Amino acid sequence: MIRTLLQLIFEFAKTGLFSVGGGLATLPFLYEMSDKTGWFTHADIADMIAISESTPGAIGINMSTYAGYKTAGVAGGILASLALAAPSFVIILIIAKFLEKFRNNRYVEGAFYGLRPASIAMITAACINVAKVAVIDLDLFRTTGLFSDLIIWKALVLGVCLFLALKYTKLSPVILIAVSAVVGIIFRF
Repeated sequence: MIRTLLQLIFEFAKTGLFSVGGGLATLPFLYEMSDKTGWFTHADIADMIAISESTPGAIGINMSTYAGYKTAGVAGGILASLALAAPSFVIILIIAKFLEKFRNNRYVEGAFYGLRPASIAMITAACINVAKVAVIDLDLFRTTGLFSDLIIWKALVLGVCLFLALKYTKLSPVILIAVSAVVGIIFRF
C-alpha cells in the first residue's frame, strides 16, 4: 500500500507540474497513468470528468481526488490531490518572489507565448479522448462492421443538444448537467 501511495504522489506531482492549461490538460496524463498502472480504466476517466464537472472546485483537483480515492482509498485521494497542487503552489511562490524582476524579460514572455499552443494541444487531445469514450463504440463497430454502430447516437444527440442549449439559451450549466444526468439515467447511456 505504501508503494502505491508513493507512486500516486509521484504520478500526480508529475501531472501537476506539466499539465499547463487547467484541469482538462490533466486528461492526457490520466490516460497515460491508466495505461501504465491499470489503477482505473478509460471509462473510469469519463466518470471522473462527469463527477468533477458537476461538483464544486477545480476539475483537476476533483479528478485527482477521485482517481486517488479509487486507487488507494481516502489516503490516496488526499495524497493525489496534494501532489497535484504542490508543484503549482511552489512555482507560484517562486514566481511571486521574482515576478517584478522578470516581468518584462523577453525570455519569460517567450516562454509564456510558447505555452499557449502547448495548452491548446493538450486540451484538444483531452477532448478527443473524451469523445472516444463518450460517443464512439469501437468494440461494437469491430463486432458488426457497421458504421452506424461506431457512434453512440443517443450520446451524440444529447451532446449536440446540450451544446446548443448552452450556446443559445441562458440556462445555467448546472441545470444542463442535471438534465443530462436525468436523461442518462432514463435512457441508460
